[in-house]
Amino acid sequence: MAWYNWVIPIVTLLVGLAGGFYGATYYLKKQMANMQMDDKQLQAMARSMGMNLNQKQLKQMSRTMKNMKMPNKFGK
Repeated sequence: MAWYNWVIPIVTLLVGLAGGFYGATYYLKKQMANMQMDDKQLQAMARSMGMNLNQKQLKQMSRTMKNMKMPNKFGK
C-alpha cells in the first residue's frame, strides 16, 4: 500500500502535464487563427526579422496572412 503514495502523484502529474500541453497548444492555435495585424504591426514584425518591406510587399504579406488558414489537427 505504500507504493500508492508514489505512483498516484506521479501519474497525476504526467496526466496534468499532457493535458495542459494539449490545452495550451489548442488555445494558441485558436488565437493565431483569429489574429489580425495592421500594416504597422506587420512592418514592425518584418523589421524585427531584419527585413524592410516596401508598400507592395507589405500589402502582399497582409493579404497572405489574411487568407492563411492554420492547420487544425483536432478535427474541427
